[in-house]
Amino acid sequence: MKIDRRTQLREAAFLLLFRLDFYSRQDMPEQIKDFFEGEDAFTEEEKQAVANKVLAICELSDEIDDLLNRISVGWKVKRMSRVDLTILRLACYEIQYDDNVPVSTAINEAVELAKSYGKTNIYTVKQVNSYIKGLLEDDFILRNIYVRGELSNCKYHSTGHVYFSLKDESGVIPGVMWKNDVRALSFRLEDGMQVVVQGNISVYEAGGRYQIYAKGIQEAGKGDLAARFEELKKKLMEMGYFSEEYKKTVPRFSQKIGVVTAETGAVIRDIYNVASRRNPYCQILLYPAKVQGEGAAESISAGIRYLDQTDVDVIIIGRGGGSAEDLWAFNEEIVAQAIFQCSKPVISAVGHETDFTIADFTADLRAPTPSAAAELAVFDLALFEKELADYQYSFYRSLSNKIDKVKHLTKQYGLKIETLSPQNQLLQKSQLLTDLADRLEDEMDKVLRKSREALTVRSEHLLGLSPLKRLSEGYAFVTDKEERSLRSIKQIAPDDPINLYVADGVAQARVISTKEVQYE
Repeated sequence: MKIDRRTQLREAAFLLLFRLDFYSRQDMPEQIKDFFEGEDAFTEEEKQAVANKVLAICELSDEIDDLLNRISVGWKVKRMSRVDLTILRLACYEIQYDDNVPVSTAINEAVELAKSYGKTNIYTVKQVNSYIKGLLEDDFILRNIYVRGELSNCKYHSTGHVYFSLKDESGVIPGVMWKNDVRALSFRLEDGMQVVVQGNISVYEAGGRYQIYAKGIQEAGKGDLAARFEELKKKLMEMGYFSEEYKKTVPRFSQKIGVVTAETGAVIRDIYNVASRRNPYCQILLYPAKVQGEGAAESISAGIRYLDQTDVDVIIIGRGGGSAEDLWAFNEEIVAQAIFQCSKPVISAVGHETDFTIADFTADLRAPTPSAAAELAVFDLALFEKELADYQYSFYRSLSNKIDKVKHLTKQYGLKIETLSPQNQLLQKSQLLTDLADRLEDEMDKVLRKSREALTVRSEHLLGLSPLKRLSEGYAFVTDKEERSLRSIKQIAPDDPINLYVADGVAQARVISTKEVQYE
């Protein structure tokens, strides 16, 4: 199992090293990342070990190739196949620089790799493209070449790379400039520029075509078409052809659409298809025009003027994609004049979304494609009917809600009127008066009961304090002859008359003697 694992790791290193002939050393870290992405057969430690070995071999590749050239007899590195060279580079590194791999193991594994990858005579498309790529990249002239031409189809990709075509009167070479090299440019690449591109010619294997990989680009002057375009654009802009104040609004519910384009081709078919899908009742009036080559501009402008005299609601002018030369008829001044002077709204739909023409700037509305122009010109009948149904439902719902609200308010006002009516007020006041009378009677009863209870308590208390009650218990009330109550013996003397009051009368007596007594 250990030997199988080691073989798998060496095979992974071999497959990564095989890419060294197709990518630069600077690209290898990204290639390693792509190779192992989503790969679960290896642990992270194993992936890192393989990556370290591959990067080390990349750094030492020149030394390893020199060593192979010295020890090989009549079979130099340049004459070796890609597979053999990669196997020998791996084996040489392990023998010369990796102390952890025995020499015998390195040799045996190299033999096994050669058996696995070097025995077939039937090649895949990728192998053929890779082989051709190798031939081009091995060519001394094509490794570092300077090519002069005019830029066209120049596109800045979201990744930062730039794709373009380099052309002259005899042909075209596609090209690409990677984002790291784009950053070094001091100007922005634009169609029509005359440039000198420095780079190497190689094969884009996925597409099976050769192209120039630009390392640097120098501006040699703008192309004739671009200069003419900018000159006319500046002139028409100063004349107000592009001003928003002259732009006409495209009707929302157009019933008849005029189209100026080629009688055959995808453009008119796309417009017909979109129109029939969105609104089968919309009429399409085609003016078959020449849209490319000599006389195309005159044909297009004649079509615009003709349709302007008809009852169409809006006019679409357009054609499919193509090179700047193919689209040039829409950059002519007579076409711009026809659009500007047209009393009907004009929608321009020329080429692809990234293509811009003078007609696009002059038109009342620009569409990225002919299909999109049809979408803008022809209203969607199904959507319109749905909107009507939604409005109808919304109207009925709103009306129903208002009726329900009025009913509710009417009921509330009725209850309020009933509550505030004089009869109801009298009944409520009468009820309140009865309740207050009952409460008053209850309160009076409570007060009387409490008063009776208090009177009884006080009567009993007064009764307990009454002199008559004391007299009835055997006590007497004594006064002197002046009827003053006697409280001390000091108030009388012997032989003084006194009065004794008892419960049933009074008795007169005389004091025989007095004696002071201390009662405790």
